[in-house]
Amino acid sequence: MASFSSLMITSLAASALRYSAAFSPAPSTIARRAASSSLRMASDNDFDDFSSKVSFMFPGQGAQFVGMCAETCKDIPKAKALFDEASEILGYDLLEICTEGPKEKLDSTVVSQPAIFVASMAAVEKLREEQGQDAVDAATCAMGLSLGEYSALCFAGAISFADGVKVTKARGEAMQAASDAVDTGMVSVIGLDKEKVTALCEAASEKAGEKIQIANLLCNGNYAVSGHMKACDVVAEIAKPDFGARMTVKLAVAGAFHTDFMAPAVESLKKVLADIEIKKPRIPVISNVDAKPHSDPDTIKELLAKQVTSPVLWENSMESMLEHGFEEALELGPGKVTAGVLKRINKSAKCTNVEV
Repeated sequence: MASFSSLMITSLAASALRYSAAFSPAPSTIARRAASSSLRMASDNDFDDFSSKVSFMFPGQGAQFVGMCAETCKDIPKAKALFDEASEILGYDLLEICTEGPKEKLDSTVVSQPAIFVASMAAVEKLREEQGQDAVDAATCAMGLSLGEYSALCFAGAISFADGVKVTKARGEAMQAASDAVDTGMVSVIGLDKEKVTALCEAASEKAGEKIQIANLLCNGNYAVSGHMKACDVVAEIAKPDFGARMTVKLAVAGAFHTDFMAPAVESLKKVLADIEIKKPRIPVISNVDAKPHSDPDTIKELLAKQVTSPVLWENSMESMLEHGFEEALELGPGKVTAGVLKRINKSAKCTNVEV
């Protein structure tokens, strides 16, 4: 099996006050609920006319690798401090797993999700250290691939760093539990357009007697499908001979992410989200669910819960970004997945990686 990050590499071979909100301690539960109640009538269209002039992108699960953040945390104390805080919340040494492994533990859903979130926030500190606060404040919008949406929301001041660690930990645990309940998986299909991949899924579902569907719409010619393992096997069997796919690769993930197979994870995630404060982002953050930015905290919470069972509309998000005055993008975090997708969609798009 290939990791989501390695597959993508192969196949595609934000003022201290504003930002400190992302790393401020969470308020009491009572204060959180009061704040949430006061925001229920908040507008959700404040970012309809957003600018993507400088877009910050954050990677998702699969971008992790053993050794990540070792040099960054050695050279940048604020990055190391993030890992120290996260480890206190998680109850284990997250940096040690990121830098030393073992790979199997880092790759597990319950560890990789908080690991990538913290690593992405460490990349923000690296950017601040190397290029100054102005480089951080230059961002006009943010987005993240699946899990990366939490990194984008933290960067935009919508959630605190501590709450980001808590919710990504809970999200990983809930998705792992849902995956353990049924034998499911994901397959990347390379070389087919969306219509053909949809037809492929329909044929595989019929032949296997089990459901499979498009889960990650990355870009034309690169879509990931999720479903029952029997249907995954059929996709791998018939994609090339019957539909003309260039290749298929089973992904090393716990289960059928972004499908109804993850429905058992939704209620657990909702409970965690209900206990954290989400503020209006200081810059637009594009949702994976509908490829639009939202300003109402309650709507953002609802979409985050919905995200685990909804297809990731990354292709649509990229298209929206490119249509709103885009000039350049920065990918912050491990790997170069989102940068690779952007280049696949628009070869001339300017993109810089802040790697850890």
